[in-house]
Amino acid sequence: MHSASESTANTPFVSQEGVSVSFAVPFAHRLLFTSDVFGADRGKLAAVLEKSSDLAPKVQFWIDQQVLSVCPHLTSRITECFEWWGDRVRPAGVHTIIGGEAVKNDWSQVERVLAAINDSELDRRSYVVVIGGGAVLDAVGFAAATAHRGVRLIRLPTTTLAQADSGVGVKNAVNRFGKKNWLGAFAVPWAVINDTALLASLPDRDFAAGFSEAVKVALLKSPGEFDRLCENATRISRRDMRAVLPAIRTSAELHRAHITSGGDPFEAFEARPLDYGHWSAHRLEAVTNFAIRHGEAVAIGVAVDTVYSSLVCGLPEADAGRVLHALQALGLPLMHPAMADTDALFEGLEEFRQHLGGRLTLTMLRGIGDPIEVHEVDRGAMARAIHQVAAVDRGSERSSMTRSATTGAV
Repeated sequence: MHSASESTANTPFVSQEGVSVSFAVPFAHRLLFTSDVFGADRGKLAAVLEKSSDLAPKVQFWIDQQVLSVCPHLTSRITECFEWWGDRVRPAGVHTIIGGEAVKNDWSQVERVLAAINDSELDRRSYVVVIGGGAVLDAVGFAAATAHRGVRLIRLPTTTLAQADSGVGVKNAVNRFGKKNWLGAFAVPWAVINDTALLASLPDRDFAAGFSEAVKVALLKSPGEFDRLCENATRISRRDMRAVLPAIRTSAELHRAHITSGGDPFEAFEARPLDYGHWSAHRLEAVTNFAIRHGEAVAIGVAVDTVYSSLVCGLPEADAGRVLHALQALGLPLMHPAMADTDALFEGLEEFRQHLGGRLTLTMLRGIGDPIEVHEVDRGAMARAIHQVAAVDRGSERSSMTRSATTGAV
């Protein structure tokens, strides 16, 4: 027998105006972990390229220029993969695209991708494979999502940030009107492949920046993982891959679990819990003309909202201190001079609300692993939180200078 709720779950709602029928669309989120996707693991990439009947799929690659500048052999390795795959795929070109936030601020880059998709006559069963940081994944992903209302996208993130967070998501966007991610679409990637070899040439600054999102999702979802991040923060900052890879994998899987089982993959509700700390981070990026890395801005936003949570929402002060210490141990900043202009910063609250619609809804913490939703911000308390985080940041700088003077370091 079915329960009463089961028997009515698919019953149409009938009104005088018409009939409303709910329906669900099945998606698959493929997340793979490889060590050398264009070498020993190239078969794993080939395995996700499905044929259409007996017709081999067209495959087009896009590579972040910043990645190619430090991995110039990448193009030849892709060519070798095409040769190894043989008639299982139909090559549709290997293209490069500018990297960093510049790609999201330049509409002509999206037009270039669309033109290449059109020129190669890709269709909905073709594949666009994008290799790069989160900004490139966003821009190329937006083009792929809008061409033919959706060409299959395979993401190969090349940064810790993208592998731990954004590359696993179902969003893509570019910046318009001076606003972060104003133009975009929800689109589930055909597959995401987190490849260890692609992280090897990442500069230290960008390597560290990705772990702000790992801290964020652990604070929301897993006290145990937050404990592990605290324990391994120094090893991660030193690029000890025995600590790095489990942290990236857990972060990616926590993000994917929220998307696939959290009940709101396309953010139709008021809350965006995975954007903890992001209301100020997005604003900080904009007011600094994107000079600050996204992961660095998130670290600052997480630090500020964590201290605010301790002032207003009941988060124990000791736990807030642990968060700030973990961020610092990971090599992340806690503050930026632009945060001092709180009037400009608070404009980010309205931009955040408008981006989703409805009333302002922010996620704060009542405890580690215990998020809550708030609809108002005590701006005085938020200003105090910023001041407290800035004081901790200044204190750590003074401590570092003292250690350097004592040891003779330059």
